[in-house]
Amino acid sequence: MRRLPLILLSATLAFGLPLLATAHDNDIDKINGTVQVEAGQTVGDVSTVNGSVHIADGATVQEASAVNGSIELGDKAQAKELDTVNGAITMGNNSRVSGEVETVNGRIQLGQGADIGGKLENVNGSIVLDGAHIAGGIATVSGDITIGANSRVEGGIVVEKPHSWFSSDSRKPVVIIGPHAVVQGTLDFRREVELKVSDTAQIGTVKGATPVKFSGATP
Repeated sequence: MRRLPLILLSATLAFGLPLLATAHDNDIDKINGTVQVEAGQTVGDVSTVNGSVHIADGATVQEASAVNGSIELGDKAQAKELDTVNGAITMGNNSRVSGEVETVNGRIQLGQGADIGGKLENVNGSIVLDGAHIAGGIATVSGDITIGANSRVEGGIVVEKPHSWFSSDSRKPVVIIGPHAVVQGTLDFRREVELKVSDTAQIGTVKGATPVKFSGATP
């Protein structure tokens, strides 16, 4: 996950200064504001603190990041990485991220044909795939996971045991593997979960949970 240097970020927040220019002339950095990348536009890195990032249909960015804000990648838009703290991430139909997609506290939703070349992970917040593809696996601590119909995940799924500061989280995450979905690699559950798997889905080795089969579109 791309991090703003701590000293720079602290100074920016304390004094209201603009972020310093980075390596690319076409980077976009904001404080207390939304970053909007227009349809078809190509830019460098985009980031904001206390604001959201909207990347319109067909646009291309390098890394997109936000603190206290969501990131939306439009249909057929492309990025190298997406990461946010305290915000949702949405990827539109046929969008692509070549690297990782990460959020700490936020929902992640992938539309039809969306593609992630790296890993997808969060701590809290649901993860939903709708006919999407992830090459690098999925990891969460407390999020529900829905691998929707015809989705494909390589690299398995990991649901981590909560750390001490999440010890009060006793709710069991729900993991659903939908019709004709494929999950290659190990499904590794390091805490108790509810695992529901379509009778037409294909999954790898399961550790730490007992799959419950279902028929039809949903459990």
